[in-house]
This record gives sequence, C-alpha cells and structure tokens, in this order.
Amino acid sequence: MSRVLADALVPIFFGLLLGYVAGLRGMMDNQNIKTLITFVMSVAVPSSLFLAIARTPRSALREQASTALVLTIVYVILYAVSFYWTHSRQGLSLSDSSVVALTLGFPNSAAVGLPLLASVFGPRAMVTVATSLAIGSITVSPITLAILEGSRRGSGGVSRGTHMGISLVRSFKKPIVYAPLLGIAFSCVGLNLPSYIDRSFAVMGSAADGSALLLTGLVVSAQRFEIRGGTLLAVFLKNAIQPVLAIGIAMLIHLSINQMRYVTLISAMPSGFFGVVFGRDFDSSPGLASSSLIASYVVGVGTLAAWIVIVNHLG
Repeated sequence: MSRVLADALVPIFFGLLLGYVAGLRGMMDNQNIKTLITFVMSVAVPSSLFLAIARTPRSALREQASTALVLTIVYVILYAVSFYWTHSRQGLSLSDSSVVALTLGFPNSAAVGLPLLASVFGPRAMVTVATSLAIGSITVSPITLAILEGSRRGSGGVSRGTHMGISLVRSFKKPIVYAPLLGIAFSCVGLNLPSYIDRSFAVMGSAADGSALLLTGLVVSAQRFEIRGGTLLAVFLKNAIQPVLAIGIAMLIHLSINQMRYVTLISAMPSGFFGVVFGRDFDSSPGLASSSLIASYVVGVGTLAAWIVIVNHLG
C-alpha cells in the first residue's frame, strides 16, 4: 500500500510544487496565465478526456448515469452550503461567496483527478474523471458565472435566472464540456477513430497531467494565505465532508463498488482553481477562497493518502 500511495501522490505533489516554486521565484509569470489556462482547459485536458471516453465501450458508459447523479448532488450540496455559510455567516458579498463556493464545491479533477485515478485504478477510471469535469462545468461553474456577471452588470432589466441560463448555454461552447459529450457520442455510435486521428489526440492529451498540475501550482503561488477559523472550516468541508457525502449518496442509490470508489476519491481531491480564476476576471478575489485553496493542498497530502486507503477497503 505504501508503494501505491507513493506512486500515486508523489508525482502529483511534485508537479504542484514545481509550479508553485516557479511562480513564487518569478521563473514563470503567475499573474498573466490566460494562455496557459487556454491550453490546459481547451486543448490538453479536452483531448485526453475525449480520447478516454471515445475508446470506452458502450456497456461501460451505462454506469455513468448513476455516477453523474451522485457527483451532481455532491457538488451542488457543498456549493450551496458554502455559499450560504460565507454569505450569511462570514458577511461576504454574493460574488465573493460564489467564488468560495466554487472553490470548495468543485474538486480539481483536471489536474489531480486524471493522474491520481489512473495511477490507483488504471485507465478504466478515466471515464469517471471525464464525467466529473463535465458535471462541474455545466452545474456549479455556470451558476458562479451567472452570479458574478449579475453582480458586475447589475440587474439591467434581466433577471439572475436569465443570466444563469445564458451562462449554462455558454458552458456547452467550452471544449472541456463538449469534448466528453462528443466522446460519449462516438462511443455510443460505435465509431472507431482512424489511427492518425487517435494518435493526434493522444499527443495533445499526453500534456494534460503535467500542464494542469503546473498551472494549479502557478495559480496557488499568486494567492494570499491566512490561517483563520473560516479557513480551517472550509478545508474540513472540502477534504473531509465532501467525500463522506459522496460515500453516503453512492450507498443510498446503490452505486457499484468501483464507481463508489471513484466518486469518493474524486470528492476527496483538493479544491479546484476555477473559482479563483473566474473571480479574478470579475474583480472578486476573497481571501477566504485563496487561503482555502492553499490549505486544501497542504492538508490534502495526508487526507488524500487516507482516502486512498479507505476506498480500497470499501466493499
């Protein structure tokens, strides 16, 4: 088990630390990272996800409906709890609360999920990682964008519900959303990619793991860090409560053991960087979001190892 933990976690935190040090020491610009974000989220990760799903037999995709339901519930519940807590108890604005809620509610499946689940469970788990990214991209992400856009523009005669609907439609234009859906279409129809197309996507997708980890480290290196009661509670919600919630819901709907392991480990991953990146574009950068993001990774060294052991004993 110690060998499994080392093989799974050391490469991930090495990549994160490399990006963090590079940004902190000025070796890479940790402020102007839009180009790197575009490459990771619009080229490398979508290519990897599309190929993983397109290669998956139709029978293996049938399990993903229940998995998608579990992930949706898990993401939305923690998002709602975090939003209510930060807005009503911490006194944050709607926009700042949405940034914190997305940071806690949507795990970093792009950077941590791809290499971690492949290392622990093998390539078969990649389909669930793709599902987790798609679910987060069409649920809590557009909700956050709608709140941020509404706060910046004001009502303007348009309801927040309309903003949310527009953001949801826009989310389907993002490669990280439609790439998994396109892969599902290929799998369901039974289409086989020509070898040169398959290898082309494989080349682009091979950069997903390293570039996503480096990007996350860069994002973290540019954030403020303060240890307060709110930060500790946020990390507890993310690193402990969310995976417990995933296990409970998975058991409630009788998810298979393998899928239960996948969704639990995905939920146990540290916070994602989407919230911080979105917030910066809308001049909303709450200290609680950045502090929670950093603390989630520091604590995640131990909690991820613990959850890997736990999920391997499920069933």
